[in-house]
Amino acid sequence: MSGQTYKNVICTLGPSTGERIILGAHYDVCGNQPGADDNASGVAGLLELARLLHTEEANLKYRIDLASFCLEEPPFFKTESMGSAVHAKFLKKQGVTVKAMICLEMIGYYSEEKGSQRYPVPGMDAIYPDKANFISVVGDLNQNQLVAHVKKFMLAGSTIDVQSLNAPSSIPGVDFSDHLNYWANGYPAVMITNTSFYRNPNYHQVSDTIDTLDFAKMGEVVKGVYWAVLQL
Repeated sequence: MSGQTYKNVICTLGPSTGERIILGAHYDVCGNQPGADDNASGVAGLLELARLLHTEEANLKYRIDLASFCLEEPPFFKTESMGSAVHAKFLKKQGVTVKAMICLEMIGYYSEEKGSQRYPVPGMDAIYPDKANFISVVGDLNQNQLVAHVKKFMLAGSTIDVQSLNAPSSIPGVDFSDHLNYWANGYPAVMITNTSFYRNPNYHQVSDTIDTLDFAKMGEVVKGVYWAVLQL
């Protein structure tokens, strides 16, 4: 790509054959900024999931690929150059069966202030919390079963409030990460996110720094995803 080489970094655990579970998070940032929430928080979550799942490797029912993707951010977003697009197409070409893909996209920023959470569609604030203190499981209209499963077991395995949304990808934000490329290749996928720019004022800014992250809540997100993966 423009004379540069970019790579996905993938760790594999569990059986060598059979269905796979893909856990992913992009490691690039948008421009010259720290990217603590977007998306170092997701990568940190992925690394902790690798550590936790490694302790259960002998008991894993499915192969788990933990993938850190390149080139998620603009100008590559929604192009064939995205690391996740290359990965998803490769899996499809190889005939790999994917049981689920779970994408970690910004899991570090939270707020207890009233009105700190915004939504893409008027009226959603009557259904969902107005405080940005929860994590969300997001899928399109074809992901009802996977969204429900992940939400159920995240709630069972952690103390963080978990909200969920199934909506068309035409709603801004629903397909704003690497999971969209697995949908495009016919694989079930969800995004775990703090809702990005709908709450974090530091999105794509130099102020997206480590001191704005809530590590306790991040830890609960990881615990929840870990439990949901084990129950798939």
